[in-house]
Amino acid sequence: MQIPGQALLLRIFIGEEDEFQGTPLYEAIVLKAREQHLAGATVLRGPMGFGKSSRLHTSKILRLSEDLPLILEIVDSEENINKFLPMLDGMMTSGLVTLEKVQVLQYGAKAAS
Repeated sequence: MQIPGQALLLRIFIGEEDEFQGTPLYEAIVLKAREQHLAGATVLRGPMGFGKSSRLHTSKILRLSEDLPLILEIVDSEENINKFLPMLDGMMTSGLVTLEKVQVLQYGAKAAS
């Protein structure tokens, strides 16, 4: 599989405690992206953040793991990302979703010289 030089970055901001049908939402999204043969997905866990409610989520010792922020990133062709968006919409009840145009410089292993 090749990703064209010009692609889209789908970035999803959710909370660690968000769920979809009894499964952590981040896990459900990654599995759905894999099922749809998207190029890849990465989940990043943030030590601190806040969202629409302005409630602070932090990993400080006295407040261990209170719904920490997660960011999921998926890069693929514009066509594939656009096909995935309706599925994502059906899985999320809150959160922030952004799209950015990106230039892919390398995907996968380089060919041997």
